[in-house]
Amino acid sequence: MLPAVVKLCCGISYPHLRSMAGLQRAAVAVIGQEISHLQRWGQIQHHMRAHAGFKYNEPKPEDVKPDQLFYVQQGQEAMRKALRMLEDKEGWKVEITQSDGDVIRSKVMPGARKVFRLEAVLDASVDELYDLLFVRVEEMHQWNPSIQHIKVLKRVGPETIVTHEVSAETAGNLIGQRDFLSVRHSCKQKSSIYLGGAAIQLESFPPQAGFVRAEDGPTCIVIQPLDEDSRKSRFTWLLNMDVKGWLPKSLVNQALPRAQLEFTRHLRRRLTASAALS
Repeated sequence: MLPAVVKLCCGISYPHLRSMAGLQRAAVAVIGQEISHLQRWGQIQHHMRAHAGFKYNEPKPEDVKPDQLFYVQQGQEAMRKALRMLEDKEGWKVEITQSDGDVIRSKVMPGARKVFRLEAVLDASVDELYDLLFVRVEEMHQWNPSIQHIKVLKRVGPETIVTHEVSAETAGNLIGQRDFLSVRHSCKQKSSIYLGGAAIQLESFPPQAGFVRAEDGPTCIVIQPLDEDSRKSRFTWLLNMDVKGWLPKSLVNQALPRAQLEFTRHLRRRLTASAALS
């Protein structure tokens, strides 16, 4: 409908366009470019909603206050970008293969930054993992010693949070202590859970003295039930991080996949402890 209206308006106004002053012509050109941009963005949104059966639960205006909609949009956009990285099958190379079946692959992105994709099977349901990794994210330091603390600064509805995370000073931490300010977004599609996130900047929460503020994302975790056993989950984690500071790229590229393995090891211990208590 919009293209037809635009063509009709252009057809009506074209004879007058030749007699316009330069500034008026420039204004018409800008309007035309903006309409084209909106058309392309609408097509992109439609494509992403249909992409690989993934649907976003887009917030309705009444669900989110206007001043908080920014955070939801940032979280959704991070999710879209991260999923596009995951679903692009080209260029991935195996970095690490574990005896328990865990595999980490890497890919060099534009700008020469490496991203890492961990694939594992965990002895937990999709809902249990969602509860640990998103709902109770502030408790993560209790079972993951690489985290000093995570604080939820803002809750924007049930699906989006803004967090401040500080990594712990642990032996063997090659990168050193960092802090992160991130928006995190969750989405449930059928039986799967998607967790996405990215770095965010807030004037009210500038970088903290004594820490290097790293930037995470766009990143995501996809949790899917195992076809043959719904009590287990297929866990796919895209790690995409700029650790900042003056560290050799080779060191960072060694440390990040190692951090993924450490995280998964601690997560399995937490799941085993929970199973023993139930």
